[in-house]
Amino acid sequence: MGSSDDLKALFLEGMSRAAASVSVVTTDGPAGRGGVTVSAMTSISADGEAPTMLTCLNASSSALPLVLENGCFCINVLRIGQTEISDVFSSRRPAPGGDKFNAVAVETLATGAPTLSEALVSFDCKLISAERHGTHHICIGAVEAVRVSPDGDPLLYGMRKYLRAEAH
Repeated sequence: MGSSDDLKALFLEGMSRAAASVSVVTTDGPAGRGGVTVSAMTSISADGEAPTMLTCLNASSSALPLVLENGCFCINVLRIGQTEISDVFSSRRPAPGGDKFNAVAVETLATGAPTLSEALVSFDCKLISAERHGTHHICIGAVEAVRVSPDGDPLLYGMRKYLRAEAH
């Protein structure tokens, strides 16, 4: 058995091979507006009173306390050509004028969380559960509104870089 550092390195290398959609999770409300780029988001179920989704937010993210206090979040799935938006919300690139939201056009749907106008799809969610697990919070939301763009392809991240899906 290797060390836990070896296991972590192998895990990170293995996960780099699992391509994921790039999304920006946003929130707004009494605690203020914030957003962060994530690759950890997925649907849970379309059944029940409302569809449900989850996203994982790092406990050190400036957006996490805002999501927890505001009680809402919007998962905005980015499209090819939106790497700059991803880089701004992940703090890889400086925010224009010191505000990440200067890099995007926004509107709101049901919860008041900012919806990125040019996103491929946006899932506007009411926070129904948040549990800390290690360095991250697993945030579960009930979907209250969905805005789907008529066209575009998802921006993917894998192998530690942005990728394009190849249609066959």
